Parts: sequence; structure tokens; C-alpha cells
Amino acid sequence: MTNIEMVITVAIVVISTLFTRFLSFLVFPTGKQAPPFVLFLGKALPASVMGMLVVYTFKDTTILSYPYGIPTAVACVITIGLHIWKRNMLLSIAIGTIVYMVMVQNV
Repeated sequence: MTNIEMVITVAIVVISTLFTRFLSFLVFPTGKQAPPFVLFLGKALPASVMGMLVVYTFKDTTILSYPYGIPTAVACVITIGLHIWKRNMLLSIAIGTIVYMVMVQNV
């Protein structure tokens, strides 16, 4: 890609992201109750997304060959332990990711 094409691509991504962020404020104005289905999605999707990410994390883990899924298992235990201890999702995910990346590079 040329520099112009990269700038155009980034600009399109930025505009698309801003449009989707601001669209919700236009569709659901302040002071007006959102439809029940949208409220349901707001409650159900975070847990669904986290479940999907867990499945995505473990789908390619090979336990029959080196490193036997050890980095994934250790990072998962650390993430769960930190979340139970501190109740801070950002901290637990960040530390778990760092532990996983360090172990993948060094084990």
C-alpha cells in the first residue's frame, strides 16, 4: 500500500467508528427508554462476548505436544485468580495476557 492508500484506509476506519458510536445517540436519544430488546442485548452480550473469547483462547491449544497448553493454562489460572482477588477485569486480563505472552516467548 502506498502512503496515500494507508491514510485513506485509516480515515475510512476512523469515520466508520465515529459514525457507529454517534449513531446510537441519534437512534436512542437521551431521556427516551430504549426498546426491551436493546436492553436485553446490553445485559446479555458482555457475558456472551467473554464466553466467546474463552472458547477462542482455548480452541487452538494443543495438549498432546510441547508446550502441552501450559502457557494457556497458567495464564487462565492467573487471570481467574486475579479477577476473584481484585475484582478488576482490566487488571486481570492485562496481567493474564502479559503472563501468556512471556510464557509463549520463553517456554
